[in-house]
Amino acid sequence: MSRELTPRGIVRKATIGVFGIGLAAYWPQFAGLRERLEGYQREVEAQLAALGGAIVSAGLVDTPPRAMAAGDLFIREDVDLIVCYVATYATASQVLPAVQRVGQPVLVLNLQPTPQLDYENVTTAEWLANCCACCVPEISNAFARSRIRFNVVSGVLRDDPRAWGIIAEWVRAASVVRSLHRGRIGFLGHNYPGMLDMYSDFTMHHAQLGTHIEVVEMDDLDVRVAAVTDEQVARKRDEILSVFDIAEPSSDKISMPVAPEAMDWATRVACGLDRLVSDFDLEGLTYYYRGLDGNANERLGASLIVGSSLLTARGIPCAGEGDLKTCVAMFILDRLGAGGSFTEFYAMDFVEDFILMGHDGPGHLAISDRKPTLRGLGLYHGKRGYGISVEFRVKTGPVTILGTTQTAEGKLKFLVAEGEVIPGSTFRIGNTNSRVTFTRGPAEFMDAWCAEGPTHHFALGVGHRRSEIEKVARLLELECAAV
Repeated sequence: MSRELTPRGIVRKATIGVFGIGLAAYWPQFAGLRERLEGYQREVEAQLAALGGAIVSAGLVDTPPRAMAAGDLFIREDVDLIVCYVATYATASQVLPAVQRVGQPVLVLNLQPTPQLDYENVTTAEWLANCCACCVPEISNAFARSRIRFNVVSGVLRDDPRAWGIIAEWVRAASVVRSLHRGRIGFLGHNYPGMLDMYSDFTMHHAQLGTHIEVVEMDDLDVRVAAVTDEQVARKRDEILSVFDIAEPSSDKISMPVAPEAMDWATRVACGLDRLVSDFDLEGLTYYYRGLDGNANERLGASLIVGSSLLTARGIPCAGEGDLKTCVAMFILDRLGAGGSFTEFYAMDFVEDFILMGHDGPGHLAISDRKPTLRGLGLYHGKRGYGISVEFRVKTGPVTILGTTQTAEGKLKFLVAEGEVIPGSTFRIGNTNSRVTFTRGPAEFMDAWCAEGPTHHFALGVGHRRSEIEKVARLLELECAAV
């Protein structure tokens, strides 16, 4: 399997409402000034489009009535983010009406066309074409007093990697939020009994993320697995064998060979999962079912790891143990292009200063450091049933962990930390597991992470993504704690 990250799931392009601002009183005084500023605005809009935004332009707004018309346009077009390009000085009274009724956050671009002015020879017209910084504090004051969410990005219009890098993160964050708002996550079965941190209020997710939670039954999966044809099984088996190696039993007593009948059943369940996701139009799935005495639902629940791992690598994140909140974290990392594997803390290493992290599946196969492995297990610890599990390590290099938890007030909350996966031996017990280091040692890091009231699961993705995740949280009006 390719070591490169596979294509993400559905990433809905953010709709960005853009308006430039200027002062109508300037146009008759300085010929050509307005046209020059409109040219700068077209550059901004082209760059935003190149970053992945769908642009809705209200043009250059220079009076309060035109600002009101811009707001009407943004409402009609259902924008996700408003960009106010400060072309020159403008009063706040002709800016506020463009955003006040829309209810979306505003990104104020304080981008000066010229890095440095010729102070001895500059004309008033030239100064006005570069005086965007003049009114940004005034606009910020009006937005703050009007309780409008806003952020300012200052810099140079062209050739400014810092400014445009920040703007790119806002565009990506807005696309993630649009994807969440229109996403559908399935909840199959129930939470692992007694894991109080896993319990979720579906209405909370609808209300705070806009994400639809579709409750699906084991019966829905059962009928689809029963309908799988031998031809479908053969195709899926070929896919599985092209993606995975088969592990030999390890020293772990519960490790066992991958028996043909176990492979056949896991393959059939994977086919049924594909059909379930398609029929219910799901973009994510969380699942768990305990079952009893080897009954049909126990067999189904024990054989979801392989198919769920394949779905996760395709951009349909699957979280075990009924952990809806971590499925959301996996969804966010996936839409940011970081993968996002279902993970928990395994052990602390105080000799080499790392934390071992992993889970008994599913994992995001696309961020594995090598071809992942299937291992037969005679039992799943703490669960009923037996079958095939997935074993791999995340590729070495920078990583981000993202947890979604819930406050006592009923608000979702993000926890994020950046670290690095380092090489070295890991468990061979049919689990995903990786060595992760942080700037703090294992003990200090664990103390700080737990102080934020986390759940015991989180999503592990590649690359450092804290800045982008903080912007997603800002757009969703959720707390984000960096550890």
